[in-house]
Amino acid sequence: MFIPRGSPRANDTPIPGYNVGSKIKGRKVLRQQAEYVSPPAASFVTRVAYCVRQLPRVAWYVGHGLVLRRLSEAAQRWEGARSRPRLRVDGPVPDRSRIYADMARLFLQDLANVESGTYPVPEDHDGSLLTLIRRSRLFLEDLPEIHRRRQRRAYNEVLSQQTRGKRPRYYLQNFHFQSGGWMTDDSADRYDTQVEVLLNGTANAMRRQALPDLHEAFAGRDQRKLRLLDVGCGTGRFLDFVKQAWPRLQITGLDMSDAYIRHAKQHLRRSRTSLMVGKAEEIPLSDNSQDAVTSIFLFHELPPKIRRLAMRECARVLRPDGRLVLLDSLQRGDQRDYEGVLELFPRSYHEPYYSSYTKEDFGSLASECGLKFVRSATFFLAKVMVFDKPVTKVAGSTTRTRQILTPG
Repeated sequence: MFIPRGSPRANDTPIPGYNVGSKIKGRKVLRQQAEYVSPPAASFVTRVAYCVRQLPRVAWYVGHGLVLRRLSEAAQRWEGARSRPRLRVDGPVPDRSRIYADMARLFLQDLANVESGTYPVPEDHDGSLLTLIRRSRLFLEDLPEIHRRRQRRAYNEVLSQQTRGKRPRYYLQNFHFQSGGWMTDDSADRYDTQVEVLLNGTANAMRRQALPDLHEAFAGRDQRKLRLLDVGCGTGRFLDFVKQAWPRLQITGLDMSDAYIRHAKQHLRRSRTSLMVGKAEEIPLSDNSQDAVTSIFLFHELPPKIRRLAMRECARVLRPDGRLVLLDSLQRGDQRDYEGVLELFPRSYHEPYYSSYTKEDFGSLASECGLKFVRSATFFLAKVMVFDKPVTKVAGSTTRTRQILTPG
């Protein structure tokens, strides 16, 4: 059923298009492009189980994308000269065949991680058919409002007398032009459908590409004694996959939205997970209290100044020898054929800090915070960046600070 123990990353089994160069604990690991080779002992049942779970959900969200394009074309025809001119970009944009090929590579990597024993066949926990239909209705009902905001560049509707001062100003915007910004229960309920439609049903598969780096960090250690913090946990999708891989790991999720935390509590009701409302730039946990810190699709939504504060906070709460794993969007220079997409996305979906993110030097940023860059890798539209916190050596001895988590 399994190839030799360890993740595809650890065993140098690369997927085409995902280049990584890194130095890990004194030994240099070089990955070059190569075709995925099926392990001879791989279980047919495992592959069938994986495909049965992934193919229908991809088809579901790709189908939503097709409906979305038809509605957009109809709106443009109806508005005629009144519609906004078509956005133009300088960089290349991949055609549909390239996009689907890269999606296939992503799922092959996901399957390879399963077959390596890095994590089990994933359960996406999308809900019943009735739940999916209800969320689709919420998503579709919001499209006219999104279109109206996009046409008028109206992205401050969430800022009101009721919300002013309750959250930082940078946070009180209609990100993605969606109703409610990050502040309402309806927003939390439609968020995952919106993101999966945008990403053709690959969002969860991309999130899971952060797990192999945790697998490496946790190898040979008692998960019951380890602590992980997920910053900007949103609706809890990534934490769900963490719990599937390490069910007894002590996990904390942090997010600034009360509504999204409520949704995450419901989604994660099957597992014991601590969830709290708080800021990435002011993490309410003790110094040196976490063995791992993760953040998924958050840093591109932070202003540069806040991005630096959040990075410093992640480093502060990490224990010596702890690991920080960031998974976010591609950056400039990662995939040449997607450069145009990096230009188009923030203009189409109101992401005011995205352009600065695509140019951010996270290696330098991490070094300023006392972290050591380990490696980075790209997976379709996502990029994983890995950093370790060096162990402090005092008078020839190694020390670690272990403190109790602040209750949340």
